[in-house]
Amino acid sequence: MSVRFLVSVVTFLVLGCATAVAFPRCAGPVKLANVHVARVDEKTRVLDLTSGQKVQLEGIRLPAGAADRAPVGFARAAIDAITTMVRSDAMTLTTTPPELDRYRRLRAQAFVGEHWLQADLLERGLARVSLAPDRTECASELLAIEASARQAGRGIWVSADYAIRSPLDIGGHVGTFQIVEGTVLSATNKNGRAYLNFGDNWRTDFTVTVDPDDIANF
Repeated sequence: MSVRFLVSVVTFLVLGCATAVAFPRCAGPVKLANVHVARVDEKTRVLDLTSGQKVQLEGIRLPAGAADRAPVGFARAAIDAITTMVRSDAMTLTTTPPELDRYRRLRAQAFVGEHWLQADLLERGLARVSLAPDRTECASELLAIEASARQAGRGIWVSADYAIRSPLDIGGHVGTFQIVEGTVLSATNKNGRAYLNFGDNWRTDFTVTVDPDDIANF
């Protein structure tokens, strides 16, 4: 199970108000300019450029229908929204190291005109923030936009299938990407690995483990 968690007592990131802006400083330098999308792969949700390069939209996770144990409507709406945006104009891609994923796809922030694709999708409630440990450069910007959409009840945030989970009811969602909100009752660090315990008994209750390589992000 992949888990993002929000903590009501311990705050890791301060979320401010934000709107979609073009070329935010966090996005990094331009890697490719004036490129065009041939298609959006509905299964992998990867952008196939006319040049043959494949692009992964960094920092977000699109609705995945059955893989989210949710209806396919939001997944289709997200693909349709991307397709509409990328057809309107040439696209600019920015990136920071490491630029490629294991499949040699470019991990990029994408811009069409003055529109930041990731921000637009989050604002519409058609994506959730999903940060890789080695690419957290736009974390505060993306999380703030997601928080605004969630508070406004846009897109997926009107659906119980995408509700914020409690540590008490997360067991039924193993194998899916979830956002979990709760109170950390205790925290320990053993051999460089952090353990955040959301219950009295770490053996049976919900616990988040932070690997040594990821500690710096917290």
